[in-house]
Amino acid sequence: MSKVHPLVGQANSLSSKLVEWRRAFHQYPELSFQEFGTSRYIAEVLKQIDGMEVETGLGLSTSVVGTLKAGKGPTIAIRADIDALPMQEQNECDYRSSNDGVMHACGHDAHSAILLGVAQLLGEYFEKDQLRGTVKFIFQPAEETIDEEGLSGSPYLIQAGVYDGVDVALALHMCPWLPVGDAQISDGYSMANTDVFQGVIKGTGGHGAYPELGTDPTWMLGPVLQALHGIVARKVSALEPAVISIGQIHAGTASNIIPTEVQIEGTIRSYSAEVRDLLALEIENAFSIVENLGGEFMLNIQRGEPALINSPAINGLFTKTIDEVYPDMRIVRRPFGMGGEDFGYVTQKIPGSMFFLGCAPDDGTQRDLHTPNFDINENCLPIGTAILAQTAINFLTYEIHSPNKEKLEVENHGS
Repeated sequence: MSKVHPLVGQANSLSSKLVEWRRAFHQYPELSFQEFGTSRYIAEVLKQIDGMEVETGLGLSTSVVGTLKAGKGPTIAIRADIDALPMQEQNECDYRSSNDGVMHACGHDAHSAILLGVAQLLGEYFEKDQLRGTVKFIFQPAEETIDEEGLSGSPYLIQAGVYDGVDVALALHMCPWLPVGDAQISDGYSMANTDVFQGVIKGTGGHGAYPELGTDPTWMLGPVLQALHGIVARKVSALEPAVISIGQIHAGTASNIIPTEVQIEGTIRSYSAEVRDLLALEIENAFSIVENLGGEFMLNIQRGEPALINSPAINGLFTKTIDEVYPDMRIVRRPFGMGGEDFGYVTQKIPGSMFFLGCAPDDGTQRDLHTPNFDINENCLPIGTAILAQTAINFLTYEIHSPNKEKLEVENHGS
């Protein structure tokens, strides 16, 4: 029987606390920019850790940042998102959401509980004078939603200086397509740029019995839809990840009235900056078809969070740590998909990386992210805690790479 790594034993001893914290977050979820009870709860737990400096309201009123520091050394940030989604939970568990229409359906409850566990473990190391350097525990609001300024939580914390002086940043994400005991790691582009387009096709409208007397935007919609759906297939290299999906089409008020306009809204996903720009240009070209059909158009493309670009060097540190603490863990090497993640703002600024942690329940039910039956196997909680804590220890102890060199590599990769 292989010997259990000491930190694994320490993380396992926190299992009941990790479950308690996670279920408290899950039972009382709060939407983006409204995480008041969640942030108070987090701050109260952090304040019980000896030597922990706790700051709230940095960048956003519901942010919480805990800091442990001892002597001179590098600075590492570990980030968890704390907001929930506007969804009605369908699970019937004891800890199901008590807030109607709000649910932790993306695992942020688990992320927050794990980071509290990491803070607890590293607090003991700092108390025993076993580490040098600084660790910042960043509990970030509003990962899921943007405000009227078009910003999610991450850029607000960056603007407030939360990441100033940080050498590297770490994060994890729940992974319901992998079982407990597996992890997914990806170098470079790993999650997508997330942009939204809103278009309006305009005609004159008219009486449904006399279509020849006016211009019909619903007729113009057909070739526009064909053009939109053809962009990825015919304008983008098959080697480049890209998605254009239409989520809403609205027109008309009655069966015998040709409407004056059709509204179309959709999402645009890409990895590279070049493809991101190309998709925006081709969407405009698609809408311009209506000008040859007697119509007009309006188009707004709102840029969202940037692609997540994971540092290969930090992934190497994750891999080394996993081999150290869980030598039998299977590591899957592939990008995480075309979903968005506002940790991408952080990896634009400093070297950083996020890995996905297997959490699939063993009940035989598929529980995908952003679905009303999402849930996790809570045995993943101490595993995530041990990996993040030991990665921070390894970074502070060995300083295995040059932060300045790594930052240059990350910026070049994303250009």
